[in-house]
Amino acid sequence: MSRIKEFNLPDLGEGLTEGEILAWLVKVGDTIELNQPIVEVETAKAAVEIPAKWAGQVQAIFHAEGTTVEVGTPIIAIDTDPGAGPLDVPSTTATPTGDLPTPSAASLAAVEVAPAEGMVEPGLIGGPAPGGRTAVLVGYGPRTTTAKRRPRKGAAPAPAAVDHGVAAIPAPQGHDRRDGAGQGGLVLAKPPVRKLAKDLGVDLSALTGSGPLGSITREDVQRAASGAVATAEPVATASVATSAASFGADREQRIPVKGVRKLTAENMSRSAFTAPHVTEFLTVDVTRAMKALDRLRGRREWRDVRVSPLLLVAKAVLLAVKRHPMVNSTWAGDEIVVKEYVNLGIAAATERGLIVPNVKDAGRLSLRELADALNGLVQTAKSGRTSPADMSGGTLTITNVGVFGVDTGTPILPPGESAILAFGAVREMPWVHKGKVKARQVTTLGLSFDHRIIDGELGSKFLRDIGDFLTDPEAALLAWT
Repeated sequence: MSRIKEFNLPDLGEGLTEGEILAWLVKVGDTIELNQPIVEVETAKAAVEIPAKWAGQVQAIFHAEGTTVEVGTPIIAIDTDPGAGPLDVPSTTATPTGDLPTPSAASLAAVEVAPAEGMVEPGLIGGPAPGGRTAVLVGYGPRTTTAKRRPRKGAAPAPAAVDHGVAAIPAPQGHDRRDGAGQGGLVLAKPPVRKLAKDLGVDLSALTGSGPLGSITREDVQRAASGAVATAEPVATASVATSAASFGADREQRIPVKGVRKLTAENMSRSAFTAPHVTEFLTVDVTRAMKALDRLRGRREWRDVRVSPLLLVAKAVLLAVKRHPMVNSTWAGDEIVVKEYVNLGIAAATERGLIVPNVKDAGRLSLRELADALNGLVQTAKSGRTSPADMSGGTLTITNVGVFGVDTGTPILPPGESAILAFGAVREMPWVHKGKVKARQVTTLGLSFDHRIIDGELGSKFLRDIGDFLTDPEAALLAWT
């Protein structure tokens, strides 16, 4: 059995098919333990650390930081028996001219690895290994001077790679490892695109890619198969680029839409055009609720707990759900699924975009347990460590726009949920209290709901109950429990 084992990007659950490598936590030559975190990967839902499947020594890192990798693709190679002696591998030491060493067939056989999924970096070339497989060595062997990578002719310089010691095997003349066309050029295309081209009988080397870095996309292949390859596109692109440059394109920033932000955009677009949204607003005097929070903070058992107005809003929502269970439901086409548990989502703004982790079965928690759960959820989200499981299965959501000084909003429903509450800023405002205008603490609530499930009467009663609790929490608790 081979001592070199390839570790594939694992299935992180919830239908995720790819992840972006944010940071390598190990380098070539490191000795690692079983379950030691080796890489940080950002999926469409969260950034997660992936542990090692085996103990041993890191022999190869197949993808640089910033690369998006499909699930099931090899990302690292580990020597599971480093004490058995050295491996016959090519040196990664660069020559004075920057030329790359040509490995022997025997050394290729010792380090044969599976073809990496996704596009290779510009200038990173692979050659054929014995048995018809492709060998691509990234950082294989001892850490020495990094070999210079030669960019494709006419391509923009590649960004500096992470210093893991990068070595590449020069392709033999006339060999193209991407599609085997034998043209000698480097064709950038993802594996599914290459498979589609093969199935449709399209020669990838004859196409001009419209994707990033000139990569070939599915659309390029489909147009070629139908004979509708556009020839005027490069001219139009050049014209647009020239025009844009004259209007300050050098002062524009282009941010790739990926990861959490991409998933959020897809979910919000799908929800906005699937569920008929209705939003209602209610402005309430929360002076008594704020005083109740002050008294709670003063109690001995609560002195080490962060208590915020969001805690009372969450409690109000959970109690109102008990009175109106239909609000906590999902539209399932030919039926409505009413949940007897509340996975309470809290929308959180992070550096990677908006995420909505949820407190599982929040209705069963005491007020102190709910406070601890909310604090833990927020801290985990701010650190970027929220797991995909914590962001799945939500049934009802609160978005606290008040922390940004905003009065309220018209929130969009998370997919699969029927209601979301926007909690606005608490402000001191003139308010009629006991027949006199006084300064009181006031906030505005905004409730969006799916009108297929929740009609105006139900939505209004639910929102009114939340407002009544925040107006006088003690009285509401006595009346409802």
